Amino acid sequence: MDQKELSDFLRKRREALQPEDVGLPRGRRRRTPGLRREEVAALAVMSPDYYSRLEGGRGPQPSEPMLTAIARALHLTLEERDYLFLLAGHGIPARSTRTDHINPGLLRILDRLEDTPAMVMNRLTETLMQTRAHVAFDGDHSRYTGQGRSAIYRWFAGDDDRARYHPSAWDLHSRTLASMLRSVHAVDGPASRAGALVRTLLGTSEEFRRLWEGHEVGVTHTNVKRFRHPVVGALELHCQILNDSDQQQTLLVFTATPGSESYEKLRLLSVIGNQQLAGEAPAPVHGVPTL
Repeated sequence: MDQKELSDFLRKRREALQPEDVGLPRGRRRRTPGLRREEVAALAVMSPDYYSRLEGGRGPQPSEPMLTAIARALHLTLEERDYLFLLAGHGIPARSTRTDHINPGLLRILDRLEDTPAMVMNRLTETLMQTRAHVAFDGDHSRYTGQGRSAIYRWFAGDDDRARYHPSAWDLHSRTLASMLRSVHAVDGPASRAGALVRTLLGTSEEFRRLWEGHEVGVTHTNVKRFRHPVVGALELHCQILNDSDQQQTLLVFTATPGSESYEKLRLLSVIGNQQLAGEAPAPVHGVPTL
Protein backbone atom coordinates (compact mmCIF):
# COMPACT_ATOMS: atom_id res chain seq x y z
CA MET A 1 0.00 0.00 0.00
CA ASP A 2 1.49 3.33 -1.13
CA GLN A 3 -0.06 5.71 1.38
CA LYS A 4 1.61 8.84 0.01
CA GLU A 5 0.48 8.27 -3.58
CA LEU A 6 -2.95 7.06 -2.45
CA SER A 7 -3.42 10.20 -0.36
CA ASP A 8 -2.42 12.47 -3.23
CA PHE A 9 -4.60 10.64 -5.77
CA LEU A 10 -7.69 10.79 -3.56
CA ARG A 11 -7.18 14.47 -2.84
CA LYS A 12 -6.67 15.37 -6.51
CA ARG A 13 -9.73 13.43 -7.64
CA ARG A 14 -11.85 14.97 -4.84
CA GLU A 15 -10.76 18.49 -5.74
CA ALA A 16 -11.52 17.86 -9.43
CA LEU A 17 -15.20 17.16 -8.66
CA GLN A 18 -17.72 19.96 -8.23
CA PRO A 19 -20.86 19.58 -6.08
CA GLU A 20 -23.01 19.84 -9.21
CA ASP A 21 -21.20 16.83 -10.68
CA VAL A 22 -22.60 14.57 -7.96
CA GLY A 23 -26.00 16.18 -7.45
CA LEU A 24 -25.08 18.25 -4.36
CA PRO A 25 -25.92 21.93 -3.75
CA ARG A 26 -22.95 24.29 -3.90
CA GLY A 27 -23.99 26.53 -1.01
CA ARG A 28 -22.77 30.06 -0.35
CA ARG A 29 -19.69 29.54 1.82
CA ARG A 30 -17.76 26.93 -0.12
CA ARG A 31 -14.04 27.63 0.05
CA THR A 32 -12.77 24.10 -0.54
CA PRO A 33 -11.87 23.42 -4.19
CA GLY A 34 -14.12 20.65 -5.39
CA LEU A 35 -15.90 18.44 -2.86
CA ARG A 36 -15.39 18.40 0.87
CA ARG A 37 -14.02 15.28 2.53
CA GLU A 38 -17.24 14.73 4.45
CA GLU A 39 -19.21 14.91 1.19
CA VAL A 40 -17.11 12.15 -0.35
CA ALA A 41 -17.57 10.09 2.82
CA ALA A 42 -21.35 10.53 2.66
CA LEU A 43 -21.43 9.53 -1.01
CA ALA A 44 -19.35 6.44 -0.22
CA VAL A 45 -21.46 5.63 2.88
CA MET A 46 -18.54 5.65 5.32
CA SER A 47 -17.56 7.73 8.32
CA PRO A 48 -15.97 11.14 7.61
CA ASP A 49 -13.19 10.29 10.07
CA TYR A 50 -12.29 7.10 8.19
CA TYR A 51 -12.13 8.84 4.82
CA SER A 52 -10.19 11.80 6.26
CA ARG A 53 -7.57 9.49 7.75
CA LEU A 54 -7.31 7.58 4.48
CA GLU A 55 -6.86 10.70 2.37
CA GLY A 56 -4.50 12.10 4.99
CA GLY A 57 -2.21 9.08 4.65
CA ARG A 58 -2.93 7.82 8.17
CA GLY A 59 -5.59 5.16 7.60
CA PRO A 60 -5.30 1.36 7.51
CA GLN A 61 -5.46 -0.54 4.24
CA PRO A 62 -9.02 -0.23 2.94
CA SER A 63 -10.93 -3.32 1.90
CA GLU A 64 -11.98 -3.95 -1.71
CA PRO A 65 -15.66 -3.09 -1.01
CA MET A 66 -14.52 0.16 0.61
CA LEU A 67 -12.40 1.02 -2.43
CA THR A 68 -15.33 0.23 -4.71
CA ALA A 69 -17.49 2.66 -2.74
CA ILE A 70 -14.82 5.39 -2.91
CA ALA A 71 -14.35 4.86 -6.65
CA ARG A 72 -18.08 5.29 -7.16
CA ALA A 73 -18.26 8.38 -4.94
CA LEU A 74 -15.40 10.03 -6.85
CA HIS A 75 -16.88 9.05 -10.25
CA LEU A 76 -13.67 7.29 -11.26
CA THR A 77 -13.27 5.71 -14.68
CA LEU A 78 -12.39 2.01 -14.85
CA GLU A 79 -8.74 2.88 -15.41
CA GLU A 80 -8.74 5.22 -12.41
CA ARG A 81 -10.51 2.59 -10.30
CA ASP A 82 -7.86 0.01 -11.22
CA TYR A 83 -5.12 2.49 -10.30
CA LEU A 84 -6.83 3.15 -6.94
CA PHE A 85 -6.85 -0.58 -6.16
CA LEU A 86 -3.15 -0.88 -7.01
CA LEU A 87 -2.20 2.08 -4.81
CA ALA A 88 -4.14 0.49 -1.94
CA GLY A 89 -2.20 -2.75 -2.28
CA HIS A 90 -4.89 -4.84 -4.01
CA GLY A 91 -4.86 -6.52 -7.40
CA ILE A 92 -6.84 -5.06 -10.28
CA PRO A 93 -10.49 -6.22 -10.04
CA ALA A 94 -11.71 -8.50 -12.81
CA ARG A 95 -13.82 -6.76 -15.44
CA SER A 96 -16.81 -9.02 -15.91
CA THR A 97 -20.58 -9.15 -15.63
CA ARG A 98 -20.15 -9.01 -11.84
CA THR A 99 -18.59 -5.55 -11.79
CA ASP A 100 -20.39 -3.04 -9.59
CA HIS A 101 -18.40 -0.12 -10.97
CA ILE A 102 -20.74 2.32 -12.72
CA ASN A 103 -19.65 4.40 -15.70
CA PRO A 104 -19.13 8.03 -14.54
CA GLY A 105 -21.36 9.17 -17.41
CA LEU A 106 -24.26 7.13 -16.08
CA LEU A 107 -23.56 8.43 -12.58
CA ARG A 108 -23.72 12.03 -13.77
CA ILE A 109 -27.09 11.36 -15.40
CA LEU A 110 -28.37 9.59 -12.28
CA ASP A 111 -27.24 12.46 -10.05
CA ARG A 112 -29.49 14.81 -12.03
CA LEU A 113 -32.53 12.57 -11.67
CA GLU A 114 -32.99 12.65 -7.90
CA ASP A 115 -36.70 13.50 -8.21
CA THR A 116 -37.29 10.84 -10.88
CA PRO A 117 -37.47 7.06 -10.31
CA ALA A 118 -34.29 5.80 -11.98
CA MET A 119 -31.84 2.97 -11.41
CA VAL A 120 -28.73 1.31 -12.85
CA MET A 121 -28.60 -2.47 -13.11
CA ASN A 122 -26.19 -5.02 -14.56
CA ARG A 123 -26.88 -7.90 -16.95
CA LEU A 124 -28.14 -10.12 -14.12
CA THR A 125 -30.65 -7.41 -13.16
CA GLU A 126 -28.80 -6.59 -9.93
CA THR A 127 -29.43 -3.01 -8.86
CA LEU A 128 -26.19 -1.02 -8.59
CA MET A 129 -27.69 2.35 -7.70
CA GLN A 130 -31.09 3.97 -7.25
CA THR A 131 -32.29 7.53 -7.05
CA ARG A 132 -34.11 8.59 -3.90
CA ALA A 133 -37.35 8.72 -5.90
CA HIS A 134 -36.83 5.14 -7.07
CA VAL A 135 -36.41 3.98 -3.48
CA ALA A 136 -39.78 5.58 -2.66
CA PHE A 137 -41.24 3.96 -5.76
CA ASP A 138 -39.81 0.43 -5.45
CA GLY A 139 -38.11 0.10 -2.06
CA ASP A 140 -34.45 0.05 -1.10
CA HIS A 141 -32.75 -2.63 -3.22
CA SER A 142 -29.55 -2.47 -1.16
CA ARG A 143 -31.22 -4.75 1.40
CA TYR A 144 -30.99 -7.73 -0.96
CA THR A 145 -28.07 -10.13 -0.76
CA GLY A 146 -26.81 -13.17 -2.66
CA GLN A 147 -28.93 -14.28 -5.58
CA GLY A 148 -31.72 -12.17 -4.14
CA ARG A 149 -29.95 -9.14 -5.61
CA SER A 150 -31.21 -10.25 -9.02
CA ALA A 151 -34.69 -9.07 -10.01
CA ILE A 152 -34.97 -12.27 -12.05
CA TYR A 153 -34.50 -14.36 -8.93
CA ARG A 154 -36.93 -12.26 -6.90
CA TRP A 155 -39.59 -12.45 -9.62
CA PHE A 156 -39.62 -16.23 -9.87
CA ALA A 157 -38.64 -17.17 -6.31
CA GLY A 158 -40.61 -14.59 -4.30
CA ASP A 159 -43.80 -12.56 -4.26
CA ASP A 160 -42.75 -8.99 -3.38
CA ASP A 161 -41.64 -7.92 -6.86
CA ARG A 162 -44.65 -9.49 -8.54
CA ALA A 163 -47.04 -7.62 -6.28
CA ARG A 164 -45.70 -4.32 -7.65
CA TYR A 165 -46.88 -5.10 -11.20
CA HIS A 166 -50.43 -5.15 -12.51
CA PRO A 167 -51.44 -8.81 -13.08
CA SER A 168 -51.97 -8.11 -16.79
CA ALA A 169 -48.20 -7.55 -17.11
CA TRP A 170 -47.06 -10.71 -15.33
CA ASP A 171 -46.92 -13.07 -18.31
CA LEU A 172 -44.83 -10.79 -20.57
CA HIS A 173 -42.58 -9.79 -17.69
CA SER A 174 -41.88 -13.45 -16.86
CA ARG A 175 -41.11 -14.28 -20.50
CA THR A 176 -38.85 -11.24 -20.84
CA LEU A 177 -36.83 -12.02 -17.70
CA ALA A 178 -36.37 -15.66 -18.72
CA SER A 179 -35.27 -14.52 -22.17
CA MET A 180 -32.79 -12.03 -20.69
CA LEU A 181 -31.25 -14.69 -18.45
CA ARG A 182 -30.96 -17.11 -21.36
CA SER A 183 -29.00 -14.54 -23.36
CA VAL A 184 -26.56 -13.92 -20.48
CA HIS A 185 -26.26 -17.66 -19.84
CA ALA A 186 -25.39 -18.30 -23.49
CA VAL A 187 -22.50 -15.82 -23.30
CA ASP A 188 -21.20 -16.54 -19.80
CA GLY A 189 -21.73 -20.31 -19.75
CA PRO A 190 -23.07 -22.79 -17.19
CA ALA A 191 -20.12 -22.27 -14.81
CA SER A 192 -20.95 -18.56 -14.43
CA ARG A 193 -23.15 -16.74 -11.93
CA ALA A 194 -25.84 -16.77 -14.60
CA GLY A 195 -25.53 -20.56 -14.74
CA ALA A 196 -25.88 -20.81 -10.96
CA LEU A 197 -29.00 -18.64 -11.09
CA VAL A 198 -30.52 -20.83 -13.80
CA ARG A 199 -29.91 -23.97 -11.74
CA THR A 200 -31.46 -22.38 -8.65
CA LEU A 201 -34.60 -21.29 -10.50
CA LEU A 202 -34.99 -24.60 -12.32
CA GLY A 203 -35.09 -26.22 -8.90
CA THR A 204 -37.50 -23.77 -7.27
CA SER A 205 -39.90 -22.36 -9.88
CA GLU A 206 -42.24 -24.40 -12.05
CA GLU A 207 -43.05 -21.29 -14.10
CA PHE A 208 -39.36 -20.69 -14.80
CA ARG A 209 -38.85 -24.33 -15.82
CA ARG A 210 -41.70 -24.05 -18.31
CA LEU A 211 -40.35 -20.84 -19.79
CA TRP A 212 -36.78 -22.16 -19.91
CA GLU A 213 -37.93 -25.22 -21.79
CA GLY A 214 -39.75 -22.91 -24.22
CA HIS A 215 -36.31 -21.53 -25.26
CA GLU A 216 -37.56 -18.03 -26.14
CA VAL A 217 -34.95 -15.37 -26.93
CA GLY A 218 -35.24 -11.69 -27.74
CA VAL A 219 -38.47 -11.12 -25.79
CA THR A 220 -38.65 -7.46 -24.72
CA HIS A 221 -40.71 -5.31 -22.37
CA THR A 222 -43.25 -2.81 -23.60
CA ASN A 223 -42.34 0.87 -23.19
CA VAL A 224 -45.41 1.51 -21.03
CA LYS A 225 -45.61 -0.39 -17.76
CA ARG A 226 -48.48 -0.73 -15.29
CA PHE A 227 -47.62 -0.87 -11.59
CA ARG A 228 -49.44 -1.16 -8.27
CA HIS A 229 -47.85 0.91 -5.50
CA PRO A 230 -48.83 0.20 -1.87
CA VAL A 231 -49.28 3.91 -1.11
CA VAL A 232 -50.37 5.73 -4.27
CA GLY A 233 -52.06 2.81 -6.04
CA ALA A 234 -52.12 2.22 -9.80
CA LEU A 235 -49.39 3.79 -11.92
CA GLU A 236 -48.88 3.84 -15.69
CA LEU A 237 -45.29 4.77 -16.47
CA HIS A 238 -43.02 5.04 -19.47
CA CYS A 239 -39.67 3.29 -19.12
CA GLN A 240 -36.73 4.84 -20.99
CA ILE A 241 -33.58 2.73 -21.24
CA LEU A 242 -29.96 3.74 -21.78
CA ASN A 243 -27.47 0.90 -22.31
CA ASP A 244 -23.75 1.15 -21.57
CA SER A 245 -22.21 -1.54 -23.76
CA ASP A 246 -18.70 -1.15 -22.25
CA GLN A 247 -19.82 -1.72 -18.67
CA GLN A 248 -22.73 -3.98 -19.71
CA GLN A 249 -25.07 -1.96 -17.53
CA THR A 250 -28.46 -0.35 -18.09
CA LEU A 251 -29.99 2.89 -16.84
CA LEU A 252 -33.78 2.74 -16.48
CA VAL A 253 -35.79 5.95 -16.05
CA PHE A 254 -39.50 5.90 -15.20
CA THR A 255 -41.66 8.88 -16.21
CA ALA A 256 -45.35 9.68 -16.52
CA THR A 257 -47.30 11.76 -19.03
CA PRO A 258 -47.47 15.37 -17.70
CA GLY A 259 -50.89 16.21 -16.34
CA SER A 260 -51.91 12.57 -15.92
CA GLU A 261 -52.96 10.96 -12.65
CA SER A 262 -49.76 8.91 -12.64
CA TYR A 263 -47.73 12.12 -13.03
CA GLU A 264 -49.28 13.56 -9.87
CA LYS A 265 -48.68 10.30 -8.02
CA LEU A 266 -44.99 10.35 -8.97
CA ARG A 267 -44.77 13.87 -7.58
CA LEU A 268 -46.29 12.59 -4.35
CA LEU A 269 -43.73 9.78 -4.21
CA SER A 270 -40.96 12.35 -4.64
CA VAL A 271 -42.29 14.20 -1.58
CA ILE A 272 -42.46 10.94 0.38
CA GLY A 273 -38.85 10.17 -0.59
CA ASN A 274 -37.67 13.58 0.63
CA GLN A 275 -39.54 13.15 3.92
CA GLN A 276 -38.02 9.72 4.47
CA LEU A 277 -34.54 11.12 3.82
CA ALA A 278 -35.19 13.83 6.39
CA GLY A 279 -36.52 11.29 8.89
CA GLU A 280 -40.02 12.76 8.86
CA ALA A 281 -43.30 10.85 8.90
CA PRO A 282 -44.96 11.19 5.47
CA ALA A 283 -48.13 13.28 5.63
CA PRO A 284 -51.34 11.54 4.53
CA VAL A 285 -52.66 12.81 1.18
CA HIS A 286 -56.31 12.49 0.10
CA GLY A 287 -56.92 9.64 2.50
CA VAL A 288 -54.05 7.52 1.11
CA PRO A 289 -52.35 5.47 3.86
CA THR A 290 -48.77 6.50 4.56
CA LEU A 291 -45.71 4.28 4.38
